[in-house]
Amino acid sequence: MVTQHVVTGVGLRSKLYSQLEPDARSKTGLSVLNSFIIALVLVSFLALALETEETIGPAWRQGIDYLNLVIVVIFAIEYAVRLWVAGEDPRYRGFGGRIRYMMTPYAITDLIAFLPELLWIILTPAGVGDDVLIVLRVLRLARLVKLARFVPAFDVLGATVARAGTQLLTTLAMALALVYVSAVALYFIEGVGGQQQEGFSSIPRALWWAIVTLTTVGYGDVYPVTALGRVFAAIISLAGIGVVALPAGVFASAFSDELREREIKKLKERVDEVESEVDELENEGEELEAERDKPQA
Repeated sequence: MVTQHVVTGVGLRSKLYSQLEPDARSKTGLSVLNSFIIALVLVSFLALALETEETIGPAWRQGIDYLNLVIVVIFAIEYAVRLWVAGEDPRYRGFGGRIRYMMTPYAITDLIAFLPELLWIILTPAGVGDDVLIVLRVLRLARLVKLARFVPAFDVLGATVARAGTQLLTTLAMALALVYVSAVALYFIEGVGGQQQEGFSSIPRALWWAIVTLTTVGYGDVYPVTALGRVFAAIISLAGIGVVALPAGVFASAFSDELREREIKKLKERVDEVESEVDELENEGEELEAERDKPQA
């Protein structure tokens, strides 16, 4: 009876692992359990949006609170199950392996997705104020990372950022330098000299204008009025077009390279599978010919 229980437990853990971990599935696409988790994440975001609507009545608001409670409990159960089935991966077996799993980014995100709100629900009678809800609602955005585990687009996005990290940091440094130089220039032209506008009375205030101008937003709340200031503003505005376009071009190029490499990798894997199948068929054919050529007893 003990052996039967152990075998059943291991089988159940293996099945749950294949349901929860996309890489462990032999079939393509999402499992039923992961599809349910994604649906819960989307429903939680819908509830988050509805909670901020003041016109919702008390009955609906209470229903949303109950819904959030159910979602938090399900996410807590999911986390416990993921911690249990993590032992199917040799890297996370044993007590030390579970600790390593709990330190992974996905596990930390799964914990943040339910633990703060669960603690708030438990500790509310002890005097925790409702102002904590603002922080808890922001922490719900961590559930977006749960989607990243199942949606390949997020994986491609992360790989693209990693690929173009150096180039993006370079363009960011160039943009920051240009913003600061622009703010200093307009501070001296419009704040110290010229009409001494309040919007350019200090470099920090001039930074607002520089950022808005270089990002081509242009709110128009602060603008130069002197001729020299407008000349510099025109130059900075033209430079802003390049500042915005440069990182977009870098990211687009890296994104295209990442997609192409992934497609090439898939093609190579498919070619390897076909070659393996061909080799097996050839071996089977050689064995059949060898059996046929054997002298009859």
